[in-house]
Amino acid sequence: MIANTEIKPKTVLIVEDNPMLQVGLRHALSTQPALEVIGQVEDGLQAVSTIVQLKPDIALVDIELPGMDGITLTQRIKEILPDTRIIILTHYTNPTKVMAALSSGANGYCIKGTSIPQLEAAIMAVGEGNWYLDAKIANCVLQNIRQPLPDGEELEEVRLTEREMQVLQELVEGKSNTEIGVELGVSANTIKGHVQQIIHKLKASDRTQAAVKALRLGLV
Repeated sequence: MIANTEIKPKTVLIVEDNPMLQVGLRHALSTQPALEVIGQVEDGLQAVSTIVQLKPDIALVDIELPGMDGITLTQRIKEILPDTRIIILTHYTNPTKVMAALSSGANGYCIKGTSIPQLEAAIMAVGEGNWYLDAKIANCVLQNIRQPLPDGEELEEVRLTEREMQVLQELVEGKSNTEIGVELGVSANTIKGHVQQIIHKLKASDRTQAAVKALRLGLV
């Protein structure tokens, strides 16, 4: 009797709200024998229930989604189905967005426009239990990971006010002072003051390093 050595394709779910990109990704990935696209979703909230139902090996997730953003979606899925591998596929190269996505539990990060062979390689690498970082953002990740964390004595000094915590949460999501001001109903100058205080208290050199330190310390 000859054993069946056929390799089972990795199942992929596409979570993308751009209809053209959604169709293009499905068509391109469907031509790859090592992959099987089992669905596509355009809403973050709907994606949670769909992923729980279909249990794909890998989910390709955009950051900007209606209903629930991709970073929050990744956190939610990792809590429910920790074995599901998630690749963020987005146009963002902002270090804060990148670190927020990786801190949420994403296993890979690809920039939109990546060639299909490269994307397939990323999916296969992540599907086999490895990590994948697009070359365009790998350097910024390494630089931020190398930033030293405060020691125990310094950590005791990190006392953020309730408003500073609200600003920090928005900061981690990569929003500008103007965007944060609109979200919290105050002026951009007021937010600028809060950001400066956050940077000072976290002993960071700039807003990006402050956000990365906050993520690594579990403050948000």
